[in-house]
Amino acid sequence: MNSIVRNSLVVLLAASVAACVSTTSGPEKPKPTPGAAAQSHYTLGAQYYRNGNYELARDRLRQSLEFDSSRALTWTTLALTYEALGNERLAEDSYESAVRVAPRNFDVLNTYAVYLCRKQRYYDAQRYFDRAIRAPENDYAEITLTNAGVCMAQRPDLAAAESYFRQALERNRNYAEALLQMSILKFSAEDYLSARAFLQRYLSGNRASAGVLALGWEIESRLGDERARDEYYGQLLKDFPDAPETRSIEQRNRS
Repeated sequence: MNSIVRNSLVVLLAASVAACVSTTSGPEKPKPTPGAAAQSHYTLGAQYYRNGNYELARDRLRQSLEFDSSRALTWTTLALTYEALGNERLAEDSYESAVRVAPRNFDVLNTYAVYLCRKQRYYDAQRYFDRAIRAPENDYAEITLTNAGVCMAQRPDLAAAESYFRQALERNRNYAEALLQMSILKFSAEDYLSARAFLQRYLSGNRASAGVLALGWEIESRLGDERARDEYYGQLLKDFPDAPETRSIEQRNRS
């Protein structure tokens, strides 16, 4: 007997017991509405997903959808759960169901686009990114634009990637991820002066990770600025002495 049937039997038995008792101990408690039941199952399913209990998450999310199949967030979470379980067919079916019930929800569209990009279906991903970007309710389109740019860089279509990053920065000139991605893009294109400029803009408002400092070291090495290069290396030694990036540069300096 599968878990859905088993749980349904438990609900029926509980209702029967309540009906018997009600004749002597007061009125029967009202049953939860379908919306409340759907939310309750979703909350449990999402918690199971976060904890890595994917089979339990799948079962709860499917039960939630039995009560209300119009919940896009539940479909999306179920899609992520199927991905974690390695069932790509049902993952994609669930993503498509999410889009079907919420065709203008930019978050749903963006999440499906990211999935398609992971599957290297870049043209399909771009189509859904563009729909998410155009959604009137998307007040944070710079995030979607940057996601689209990263996807296009993986294709690789560097011109399209740069266009998305620049549009993101037109919306929010200080958006950190777009600044960093532009620096990486320009470094890949061997435009080191532009890579430096974007990285400096990023660092003016954000704490540097080991990877960011290593990128700075690489840029200054290409530009031949030994002082700036050594400053990046010194900061790596100070803040991230055991990071793989620091060890890699140490080895290169010794060779």
